[in-house]
Amino acid sequence: MKSEIVQLLEGAITLNEEQANAVTECIPIKTFEKGHILLREGQVSNESYFNIKGLVRKYYLVDGEERTTEFYVEKEDISSLQSYNLNVPANHYLECIEDCKLAVLSREKELELFKRVPGFESLCRVSVEEELGAYQDKLAQFMISSPEKRYLDLMENRPDLLQRVPQYHLASYLGVKPESLSRIRKRIAKH
Repeated sequence: MKSEIVQLLEGAITLNEEQANAVTECIPIKTFEKGHILLREGQVSNESYFNIKGLVRKYYLVDGEERTTEFYVEKEDISSLQSYNLNVPANHYLECIEDCKLAVLSREKELELFKRVPGFESLCRVSVEEELGAYQDKLAQFMISSPEKRYLDLMENRPDLLQRVPQYHLASYLGVKPESLSRIRKRIAKH
């Protein structure tokens, strides 16, 4: 029987039996409890993840206050790219805000897979390029949109987060205080 990670990868690249075994061997699937910190500010990231089940939040500590910048849901890559690729300390946290099931890839095993599985390196590159493009668009939209527009966009494009994420994390993600988010929600509900 094929491992979950092999099944997921086979949607993007072709694997023979030897390559499928290499993937299974190099990318273990682990579970993490809600509240588990995958990466702390100041740590060097030695692992990247693929979310199979659960919800992970990326946040920064700014003057003692948590500022959420991303939520990673199922079928999304999770990484601290700069820390992972440049071997420098991370300036943020990655926290499981639900119980999570993640495929875990260490830097060492990633390099091994690049040699053993043709197509894996290309898949990783394309994935990073897509992620970078999405972040550029997201940053631009955040900078030119009002908090109310950001909330409406969230309702339209990521409605699952409204049910899964505590309001104070959503407020942080939208760049407002929880009280402001409550007012925004009331205004939108009246329309």
